[in-house]
Amino acid sequence: MTMQAPTLSNTYWSKFKYQWPLWVGFVALAAPTVLRLADKTWSREFGAYGPIVLATGGWLLWRQLPELRRLGRQGNLALTALVIIGSLISYVFGRAYDFLTLETAGVYGVGIAMLYSQFGMTVLLKNWFPLVYLAFSIPPPNTLLADVTGPLKEFVSWAATNWLDAWGVPVAREGVTIFVAQYQLLVEDACSGMNSLVGLIAVSLLYIYLMRGSSWKYSLLLVCFVIPIAIAANIMRIMTLILLTYYFGDAVAQGFLHFTAGMFLFATALILVFGIDKFIDYLVHRLRRSQ
Repeated sequence: MTMQAPTLSNTYWSKFKYQWPLWVGFVALAAPTVLRLADKTWSREFGAYGPIVLATGGWLLWRQLPELRRLGRQGNLALTALVIIGSLISYVFGRAYDFLTLETAGVYGVGIAMLYSQFGMTVLLKNWFPLVYLAFSIPPPNTLLADVTGPLKEFVSWAATNWLDAWGVPVAREGVTIFVAQYQLLVEDACSGMNSLVGLIAVSLLYIYLMRGSSWKYSLLLVCFVIPIAIAANIMRIMTLILLTYYFGDAVAQGFLHFTAGMFLFATALILVFGIDKFIDYLVHRLRRSQ
């Protein structure tokens, strides 16, 4: 009589048999936070990229599961417990004081700790990208947004009004308030560039990972191009809204076309990022052929 060796899949599911209560607990922990994110962040223009990051990040992890199962080794129990305790403290504090950043970071930390417990540090470091990418689903704190968006709003307002004034459009600016003809426009946080910047970085990193692999050096290089592209796209957006207001009135500019202009310029910026990636790839191949 011969004994059949257990396959890797059977071994994995035999472990999962005893671990499923932990994953059910994680879902119960994460579900209220996801609902709060949907209500307070994802429903606004600034955080619209959040569900995309969460869905695609989950898909990337699912795609990596065969390798994680094959190479994974059980993590250190003490380190797992330490990370989970710290993450739960962050979660409880954030939920008690309505600090969504800490609450989401707590859920993220618990998830990372559970993955580490099951697969170990070595395999997680090797498959680092989905974990770093999923961190983009953590909304930045409002204080940081205020510090960053303030100067950005000033800059994009200044750049947009200076360009239009040079073209003969009767436009003036006072801080982040723009005056064109008889209309008065206020540059809000969504138009400052932060929403395009964070969203573009996240989508660009996903594109790089899928097309070029998990090279952090190349990712950093392309991100350096993403930042000026995002700011330039928002300058163009504000200029577009000023011109729409000047020629068609405030109701047209602040209605459907306000959102449409933002989406169109975001798509244009994304195409520019893809184009820069293709151009860099072309230069690299030329250099290799010339050597």
